[in-house]
Amino acid sequence: MHQFSFQNPTRIEFGIDKEKNIGHYMQEFGAKKVLIVFGSGRIKQSGLFNDITASLRENGIEFTECSKIKSNPVLSKVHEGITIAKKFGADSVLSIGGGSCLDSAKAIAAGSLYDGDVWDFFTGTEVTKALNIFDVMTLAATGSEMNNGGVVTNEKTKQKYPIHGFSLFPKVSVINPKLQTTISPDYLVYSAADIIAHSIEGYFTATEQPELINLQIEANIKTVIRTTEQLLQHPTDLDARGEFAWAATLALNGLTYLGTAGFSYPNHMIEHGMSAICDVPHGAGLSVVMPAWMTWYHKRNPKQFQRFAKEIFGLSTAEQGIEALKAWFNKIGTPTTLEQLNINQHDLNLIINNAAQNAIDWQMSDVYNHQVIATILNLAK
Repeated sequence: MHQFSFQNPTRIEFGIDKEKNIGHYMQEFGAKKVLIVFGSGRIKQSGLFNDITASLRENGIEFTECSKIKSNPVLSKVHEGITIAKKFGADSVLSIGGGSCLDSAKAIAAGSLYDGDVWDFFTGTEVTKALNIFDVMTLAATGSEMNNGGVVTNEKTKQKYPIHGFSLFPKVSVINPKLQTTISPDYLVYSAADIIAHSIEGYFTATEQPELINLQIEANIKTVIRTTEQLLQHPTDLDARGEFAWAATLALNGLTYLGTAGFSYPNHMIEHGMSAICDVPHGAGLSVVMPAWMTWYHKRNPKQFQRFAKEIFGLSTAEQGIEALKAWFNKIGTPTTLEQLNINQHDLNLIINNAAQNAIDWQMSDVYNHQVIATILNLAK
């Protein structure tokens, strides 16, 4: 087991109606003025916004809004949020939504205490301070509620880049499974693919991988498969919804990477090129990339791919495991081909170029050059 240091300061408040206590949780950290970051007006129509703002008022917390955050969040909206936060004098940000809202909130939190362009933090400048971050999750997928990272697309340059920093860990994250029961079937299955992608990146690519971590990842993937199928049939099953949500958190809160070494994130690196160019849902892009990448990569780590086939699907060979995962994606209705995403050859060429630049920026170009990325994506036709 490789040496490591680990600290995760985020407090999780998991349970029904916990969002109604958000003002109390925030008051514990001295919040006085908060920027609320959210997507559509559905949270106002459902009454969620009223429940949350009532709690803020009860605890003497003033608030203002930055709305219309989109899936695959964009830099221009982050700039807008920073302007609002600075003018308001916010000391905190509160995200109400899924990973796109929270990733935007993290960038806003960092940019609000910075004199330069927030994009600097996506291109090498270290994040040293940020406004306090809180969130109420209405979609489980990215795991952003318990980690210190986020991803935003610069629309002008077509760069989809990450931001990281210890100060970007949320102080408190609220996970109420009931708030996630209205998620559409499409976004449920896209989320399932995202969680599995987070789980397999290290599982397949690490040069050192403890048995304990293998077991944790396999349990997480099997939980996602089981609960996704349950939720497609019974969307209001709160037990399944809760397990699915917690699996999303566990996939990327650091626990499944402890003691591992030599891993990389090739599926995300390639998909970021895809959604930067074509703005496809992140999870949908991943369900297309993963089987193609696995087909190309599996001979580099045959033992682990055979293990995946056996432990996840009860099969014998790496090839059978890959086909089983692709078949499951097809079964639940998340895409597995570029055609299903309406990506034509012109778009594909742009995606390959974009992902090849990502590989350079992520220091992965020794393996993933332009030709390799083209080969992988052509396997997804």
